[in-house]
Amino acid sequence: MKCYRKILRIPWTARRTNQNILQELGMKERQLLKNIEQLKLKYFGHVVRHNNLEKLCLDGAVEGRRGRGRPRRRWTQDISDWLGFSVREASILAQDRDGFRSAVWEATSYKDPP
Repeated sequence: MKCYRKILRIPWTARRTNQNILQELGMKERQLLKNIEQLKLKYFGHVVRHNNLEKLCLDGAVEGRRGRGRPRRRWTQDISDWLGFSVREASILAQDRDGFRSAVWEATSYKDPP
């Protein structure tokens, strides 16, 4: 919503609802977030299909003690939340390009609210 407000040049002090801003842009929901989700899922499929440094970083674990405070949200947690699978199941599905594409499309398609 911050990006949409910048596009419309609405200051952060203006008391306007998010629905009002989306209406002004002619949108039903936040499409920018869905586009980011889709690109992130596509990149996950690309990384998992190839044997490279990114895949090693994705699968690897760091030795040592955990830091203080609340654990940070991990990149793989977004993947599993959006697809509805575990990361292991998603990486197996990513080996089949067509199956993974349909899963990504289903996860990021615009659904009308009930």
